[in-house]
Amino acid sequence: MIITIDGPSGVGKSTVTKALAARLGFEYLDTGATYRAVALAALRRGAALDDAAAVEAALAGLRVELLPGRVLLNGEDVSAGIRAPAVSQGASKVAVMAAVRRFLVGVQRAAASGRNMVCEGRDQGTVVFPDAACKFFLVADARVRAERRAAELLAKGTTASVEDVLADQLERDRRDAERDLAPMVPAADAVVVDTTHLTTDQVIATLEHAVRSCPTDRTS
Repeated sequence: MIITIDGPSGVGKSTVTKALAARLGFEYLDTGATYRAVALAALRRGAALDDAAAVEAALAGLRVELLPGRVLLNGEDVSAGIRAPAVSQGASKVAVMAAVRRFLVGVQRAAASGRNMVCEGRDQGTVVFPDAACKFFLVADARVRAERRAAELLAKGTTASVEDVLADQLERDRRDAERDLAPMVPAADAVVVDTTHLTTDQVIATLEHAVRSCPTDRTS
């Protein structure tokens, strides 16, 4: 059974997805991490992330693996490195590229094949797993999202002002929503949950209740 949780940064996707997977006894698939991995690989090669040909060249021989709690890039654990601000910004830039999306959709589907999985991203319910048994799209006030992200970065040792995070976030949202290929929008059958005024536990409880009411006879 596949459950998808989509939405922009700062809505609590990662925390909620991991907790929901744990409650259900499912595995957790951080598909956004795959785009970060490609961005990191391209940056390491010195490629400009708005140069589609250069980024596509970085895909040659690239191996991205999603393991429980870890992301491997050609065998190297890059779980921490892919969370750097420059890589986060780069992820939404490479995500508009058809070659990257084709490459990573295959990676994501292969990782989830035959497993009970809660998948996090921006187009999981619309493109990667359109037949998922249960789909969610999380939203929240932009400033609240920026405050959450700044606090998350600080906890990891990176200082960033809320205003800077907000500006980067709004630009990233614009790119994600306006791209021609797989824009970030809720699936027609997704449950939209506004997390602005909800605690993490409340969001998890809301999703868990909905999941236990989801049909389980889909092909996913």
